[in-house]
Amino acid sequence: MKVLVINAGSSSLKYQLIDMENELVLAKGNCERIGIEGGKISHKTFDGRAYTADVEFPTHTEAFMKLTEVLTKGDAAVISDLKEISAIGHRVVQGAEKFSQSVLITDEVLQAIIDVADLAPLHNPAHVLAIRACQKVFDACVPQVAVFDTAFHQTMPKKAYIFGIPYEYYEKYHIRRYGFHGTSHRYVSARYAKITGNKLQGRKVITCHLGNGSSIAAIKDGKCVDTSMGLTPLDGFIMGSRSGGIDPSVITFLQEKEGWSPKETSDVLNKQSGFLGISGVSSDSRDVTAAAEAGNERAKLTLEIVWYQITKFIGSYAAAMGGVDTIIFTGGIGENVATLRREVCSNLEYMGVKFDDAANNQFNSTEHIISAKDSKVDVWIIPTNEELLIARDTKELVEG
Repeated sequence: MKVLVINAGSSSLKYQLIDMENELVLAKGNCERIGIEGGKISHKTFDGRAYTADVEFPTHTEAFMKLTEVLTKGDAAVISDLKEISAIGHRVVQGAEKFSQSVLITDEVLQAIIDVADLAPLHNPAHVLAIRACQKVFDACVPQVAVFDTAFHQTMPKKAYIFGIPYEYYEKYHIRRYGFHGTSHRYVSARYAKITGNKLQGRKVITCHLGNGSSIAAIKDGKCVDTSMGLTPLDGFIMGSRSGGIDPSVITFLQEKEGWSPKETSDVLNKQSGFLGISGVSSDSRDVTAAAEAGNERAKLTLEIVWYQITKFIGSYAAAMGGVDTIIFTGGIGENVATLRREVCSNLEYMGVKFDDAANNQFNSTEHIISAKDSKVDVWIIPTNEELLIARDTKELVEG
């Protein structure tokens, strides 16, 4: 079975075609600037062939038509006919309380994704456009599956997801902690269990998905009991351009002082804060690190803040679960930045973490344990693979 995995944004469409017989990524790519002038497709195959072209994409439908053309025709083709694609799996950011697992897409499911779009206004409408575009481009008999970022976190107890505002707003508007990156947290925790032979039942695991957007999850007995992101991906600790959690009065104070509208407020907190806002250098951790190494004091402060905040979350989740057996680093920063892992773990010795600095440096971006043999807490790097998990869910649902 070959599964096409889709991750659609409002102006982009990332894809992977995976052969589930051996879980080989046959091809992957991205259609950029959908609905904007200057569209482009970039496409790479498993054996190193590549294709790029400037293409205008008025809608997601044209993007799908182009990617199917590239998959089946030309020098970078990997299949001869679209009929070789057995199913399509979609990443969907927000499933709210309606979905606690992946589902086959029906008219009712599509409507439910639309119904909760106000909880993810930048994402869910784009997912709907992609699903409808798929329906136009592919044969109607090709099943589609929705895999929700929020589903894994639906096991959180109420005490972890209810905010301290009048309860009526939860009842009226479904305002609560949902959490995101659930597919990544589920993948790396399950992968840890597989490579170690440790069953998740009876274990307390903290997964740290660290990238331009970051979140941490507390996983007890294989189920999420808390996570750092909230109603939206803005909550938690500082990220590339997001503020993370702050005193709500800071927001109302600045709205009064600066005269910000709700949209302007959202833009500041989501697009001008975090690494970018504090350092004044960049939202990319690599740029901030380089600036810090060159002596930029605000860049140094940015790194110190993110190390400190991640350490606090890990400590609080260990307390919430009554201990921790394993800490996992994943995501672009978590997998590739040895300094961050070392700085965070150096402050966790009190809970029994003993760090292997040589392994941490040697196995950067590689699946490996980086704690010492006599450490009471295992520390791992496990690269995430959300697309593969989406493909696996899709295969399971279609065959089931």
